[in-house]
Amino acid sequence: MQHLSNRDRPREKLDRLGPAALGDNELLAVILGSGTTDMDSLAMANAILETVGGVHGLIKANRDELCRVQGVGAARAAQMLAALEIGRRTLLNQPPARPRFTTPKAVALYLLPEFGAHPVEQFGIVLVDARHHLLRTRILSLGTVDRSVVHPREVFREAVSARATGIVLFHNHPTGDPTPSLEDVALTKRMVEAGELMGIEVLDHVILAETCYVSFRDLGRLK
Repeated sequence: MQHLSNRDRPREKLDRLGPAALGDNELLAVILGSGTTDMDSLAMANAILETVGGVHGLIKANRDELCRVQGVGAARAAQMLAALEIGRRTLLNQPPARPRFTTPKAVALYLLPEFGAHPVEQFGIVLVDARHHLLRTRILSLGTVDRSVVHPREVFREAVSARATGIVLFHNHPTGDPTPSLEDVALTKRMVEAGELMGIEVLDHVILAETCYVSFRDLGRLK
């Protein structure tokens, strides 16, 4: 690759323009990483593609076929086979559909099996995107059986990290009674105010018991 300027070498080109701008041989050269004293990685990539019949032939190539190419040993063959397998799995193993929460009941039914009967109070958040699809669920505080303390800073740090547009607060009452306490009301108000400043909406605060729940939205305490 001595005839190529630094900016046009495969790895530098990928950094500058992204992987879609690279040809098949250039992408393969990046996977190979380096060449040998007699052949640089781009020339090796060209030799490999010629041997196996192009990029589609790589899918069918095995270790022995790849190792027949000058400069390709067991380690480089393994690199290519592993990269091909990752690509194959991304096509075959589609991620499961993310739950969408359009009602307080939907959120509660999602949370109750895991958190409702916990013997110690836990405070967490459900992070959602603009269409209320689940991004992630996080437990932020583990308290005693009667109290859990959490700061808005921790809540909205998680929300910003996940690029969430909305959050649902939740915690469990190990007593079995999900009725909001005065502390629950004050905490909810504090989080809503912080969310308004951050531009991230607090959609609800759901309090869980073993088999039941209370939603601040259902109670009319959130817009």
